[in-house]
Amino acid sequence: MATRTPASKPRAAAKPPAKPAPKASAKPAAKKPAPAPAKRVAVKMPAPAPKAAAPAKPPKLKAKLVRDSFTMPQSDFALIAVLKERAIGFKRPTKKSELLRAGLQALAGLNDASLQAALNALAPLKPGRPKKAD
Repeated sequence: MATRTPASKPRAAAKPPAKPAPKASAKPAAKKPAPAPAKRVAVKMPAPAPKAAAPAKPPKLKAKLVRDSFTMPQSDFALIAVLKERAIGFKRPTKKSELLRAGLQALAGLNDASLQAALNALAPLKPGRPKKAD
């Protein structure tokens, strides 16, 4: 009886580390135009009369919206409710964000001295979030 020595298992070839997938570039690669199919001879039709050129409207770009949160005194927050009621009085339901945006537009129209006076009239607030009331 012949005895066999235990054969060592063949080792798998070491695999090189996987390469990460190539990142998509911001600009797509320029593609070569496809070869044009054989052109057919076509009877040329007279071009239609150009219509009166309508004034070209620039495309309306949609403004990017930003969400934010901030702190204000309760008296100022109550003032928002009063202003909303006034708007309902002249049949213009208004949202809080609309009132704040209108206020920003009004402040932007002030000269520097008036803006400084309006800012100095505000009560200073502590920075940061208010503590939770238990």
